[in-house]
Amino acid sequence: MEFELPPEYQMIKDTVQRFVREELMPLEPGVLAREAKEGICKLTTKEKAVLLEKCKNLGLWGLDVPKEYDGMNLSSVAMVGINEAIGTTPVPFTFPPDSPNLHMLKETVNEIQKQKYLIPYAKGETVSAIAISEPGAGSDPSSMVTKAVKDGTDWVINGRKIWISRVDEADFTILVAVTDPEKGTRGGMSSFIIEKDTPGFIVEREIPLIGGASNFELVLEDCRIPSSQLLGEEGKGFAAMQNRLVIRRLQMAAWCVGMAERALQMMIEQANQRETFGVKLAERQTIQWWVADAVTKIHALKLMVMDAAYKQDKGLDIRTEASMVKVYGTDMATEIIDNAMQSYGAMGVTKELPLQLMAANVRTMRIYEGPDEIHKWVVARKYLNQ
Repeated sequence: MEFELPPEYQMIKDTVQRFVREELMPLEPGVLAREAKEGICKLTTKEKAVLLEKCKNLGLWGLDVPKEYDGMNLSSVAMVGINEAIGTTPVPFTFPPDSPNLHMLKETVNEIQKQKYLIPYAKGETVSAIAISEPGAGSDPSSMVTKAVKDGTDWVINGRKIWISRVDEADFTILVAVTDPEKGTRGGMSSFIIEKDTPGFIVEREIPLIGGASNFELVLEDCRIPSSQLLGEEGKGFAAMQNRLVIRRLQMAAWCVGMAERALQMMIEQANQRETFGVKLAERQTIQWWVADAVTKIHALKLMVMDAAYKQDKGLDIRTEASMVKVYGTDMATEIIDNAMQSYGAMGVTKELPLQLMAANVRTMRIYEGPDEIHKWVVARKYLNQ
């Protein structure tokens, strides 16, 4: 198994690391101050515009977009290092376009949808959201009740969706609904593209989360869309959704590598500077063990993520591996960030350091894209042949 990147991909990775170090990390004080004062973790419109322009100038655009859409078509293995770099800072920034929805669209669009939605999205000209979870159906899609009913040449959708990111700014939303209640997850779910401002498509409320983030709840009241908005084949929305979730879970595990590496770096710096009772923290066995455990676990996660990405590039089914790396990654990052906070004492729990935002981010990641308990169940069920 060869993980070494070709020279051109290594150059892109180096460029991304430099971009994070020179462009994103300097914005941390402002992001931290806004989160502390306003409870919102976000970039200003000006900051985001400047970053996007610099991305274009550096060629950091459409990293995993197919070359036929003017992208770089980076492999899953190549994207691992890029996502690790992004994870080293809590500054909320995504190289456009966001990968999971890109790949779901790529797998499902027809020719008309490709021109109208996929290509503009691949070029970073539009923003998308995805609506899957419901108030009574999170990790159990079989409990989904939002229905899409055929009415002539239209579909009429009714129901509720929750925990949706970016729907307030999205040009279109990919929505999964039940089209055949009897079949359920086995051929009874379909995906649709719903454009913003469609009648009956109502962003009901914003839900604040820890770490200054937020999600939204969506209401669909007789939301009528033409049959041309069906994404992929009727009844095959569940499979496409699962493939999308796998991509996000790999991303999250790579982000955890980055967060853990940043926390470890901060802990080492503190240990080499801070003295207690005349002795540097670096000489304390507890700190030494924290560092040793962190280095070991980060290395293990890197290998796990690269293994999963390598298999994905080979076209293999990596749903189990994706579950494993998500659980292991979030657990590991939680532990290392917490130890780093502990090493700083009272300063570690202030909002002046990025550690508290990292801790909040990884805490939410233990629930997003499926909670730990569900993923452990998925892994165990496979090996117990259930």
